[in-house]
Amino acid sequence: MKRVLLAAVVSITACFGARTPEVVPSVPVASLPGHDRLAVDTSPKEGLRMVPPEAYVRTYLQLFGGLAPLAVQKKAKGGDGAQLFDAWSDYLATLGFPDDKQDLPRATQTNALMVATFERLGAALCDRAVENDLRSKKPLAERVVFAFEGEAKDEASFTTRFDVLHRTFLGYPEKLAPGRAARFYKLFTDTVARHQKDVKPKLAPEETGWAVVCEGLIRHPEFHLY
Repeated sequence: MKRVLLAAVVSITACFGARTPEVVPSVPVASLPGHDRLAVDTSPKEGLRMVPPEAYVRTYLQLFGGLAPLAVQKKAKGGDGAQLFDAWSDYLATLGFPDDKQDLPRATQTNALMVATFERLGAALCDRAVENDLRSKKPLAERVVFAFEGEAKDEASFTTRFDVLHRTFLGYPEKLAPGRAARFYKLFTDTVARHQKDVKPKLAPEETGWAVVCEGLIRHPEFHLY
């Protein structure tokens, strides 16, 4: 009896093992009757949010040249003192970090003050980057933000340089955002023209233009939110 049962099990197993798995071909939704004009709902189901503040602080540390937090704090101040950036201790709670001294928990939602604080750090970054990149004679490989040479004499030369910044801050080529380079070129030229007659300017007109373009990208929702 045991031999008969064993033979039956082996026979059934062999039959199932030899069977070719059934493959169901995929069918485009539009080919189904009544679905050729079906609208696809691509609207966001949740409000835009910021990722954990640790991720943004790490990004800023890298954009400042991969420095330690205290070294970034010193570089962000530069010769401006507290006008652009004070100290990390003044911003940690605002950025969303918990504050054990004041018994404040970690922020769980994005708020306007949090975004504004990151923007202030971004403004400091752009000003320092002009000084450390545009004014330096470093090789392009050693520049962090403005990793390009030459002047933006026309829209084409501006777009080439703008693409470098766009990839640095937003992570993809500017050509994938139609019309964005043209809008930033107008911002650049308007800024340069507005600062042509500045008396004892901190930055040259074109340097101010690049700093403003940098600040525009670092304020972009795609840099802060997801």
